[in-house]
Amino acid sequence: MTNWVGRTATEIAAAVREKRATPREVVAEHLARIERLDGRIGAFRTVRAKAALAEADEVAGRADLAELPLAGVPVAVKDNLAVRGESTLNGSAATPDTPADEDHVAVARLRAAGAVVVGLTNVPELCIFGTTEGVHGTSRNPWDTNRTAGGSSGGSAAAVAAGLVPLAIGNDGMGSLRIPAANCGLVTIKPGHGVVPAGFGNADWFGMSENGPLATTVEDLRLMLTVLADTEFVRREEPASLNIAVSLRSPLVGVAISKPYAAAVRGASGVLTRAGHAVQRAEPPYPLTLGLTALQQWTAGTAVSAEGLDPALLARRSQVHAAVGRRFLHTVRTGDSRERLRSRLEPFFAEYDVLLAPALARRSPQAGPWHERGWLRNILANTAYSPMTPPWNLTGWPAMSVPFGTLPSGAPCAVQLVGRPGSEKTLLELAEQLESFEPWQRTAPLD
Repeated sequence: MTNWVGRTATEIAAAVREKRATPREVVAEHLARIERLDGRIGAFRTVRAKAALAEADEVAGRADLAELPLAGVPVAVKDNLAVRGESTLNGSAATPDTPADEDHVAVARLRAAGAVVVGLTNVPELCIFGTTEGVHGTSRNPWDTNRTAGGSSGGSAAAVAAGLVPLAIGNDGMGSLRIPAANCGLVTIKPGHGVVPAGFGNADWFGMSENGPLATTVEDLRLMLTVLADTEFVRREEPASLNIAVSLRSPLVGVAISKPYAAAVRGASGVLTRAGHAVQRAEPPYPLTLGLTALQQWTAGTAVSAEGLDPALLARRSQVHAAVGRRFLHTVRTGDSRERLRSRLEPFFAEYDVLLAPALARRSPQAGPWHERGWLRNILANTAYSPMTPPWNLTGWPAMSVPFGTLPSGAPCAVQLVGRPGSEKTLLELAEQLESFEPWQRTAPLD
């Protein structure tokens, strides 16, 4: 019997299309792995075992099976996106436990492509923080279960890194795809604004949140992004030679980059130089006020997300975050600070095609009950390890996290690639070059 656990989504879909495998056997094998391992990882808030098997059979019976790009591929969905027949709890006890009448458009696109939703993954309450824990569970890094998987798409990243599914969908409002991907050794892309349907309603953080894929290979990432965006990201036969800026400075004053993440950037810059690109050290002109701008947007977005929810049912850190944000709502709604940031950074990206920088400043915090700890302690922990991602939500420009190198613990390290609007294809090509020169181990060694 062929074992489909651990195969890429591309391999699985090809086998199902060619009838070398059935969607049911593929999904059943992944459900068995979830049952065996997820107690250690905490990736899933709910597993749809019976429904997933029934939907796998529906995929097998589709007349267009031979054309489906994700035929029979098990996927996990972050618990802030609607899945028909399931409640969307957003990591909170304050949200209504009411099944959704229809899929979010991004989930609908995955299903139309032949994917099977096996479950909804854990998030921190209202997807606020860069660690994933709360009333529905704690998501741990499969490479180091003493550490958080990151957040807020921590459950989705943990599910893929543990081999529980080959693909997952998450979203990114201040780094919520790139942070857990970097922790868990995955490749991800936060698309530029408008590339993938967002549609979060009150939870879109003023248009900063973008849906995107989490995968173990760039090929799988490209495949899932194509489905989500309903746009082909075709690989060029001869990738262009690019001007690449290398930065080792944190956008936030006072936060230093640790040695492993700086070493990863230096190693990646060497690879890209050997690949024929013009690579040089250059620092983006981040304004000194960037930290305040990010805090205003982050908290104000939470204030809107929390509207209509019973404050007594929210964790204390969430209550405080929303209360702080209400003070900034008027300022944030003008959009002036984000436009000023774009104007300040546009000349840099006119000179350079891509920015290469650390994905994180240091390894993730210990896994634990961060939802029971104070607001300021959470803010300081998040800021100390993940200051690199927020600028590119503020601008709305595409950014990737790509595994590169390892930490002293043996867990994966990662770099970040950032491009100007419309550069998703370029970023994917660079990520493929990094993957080709320095392949990474795709999933954590849990067995």
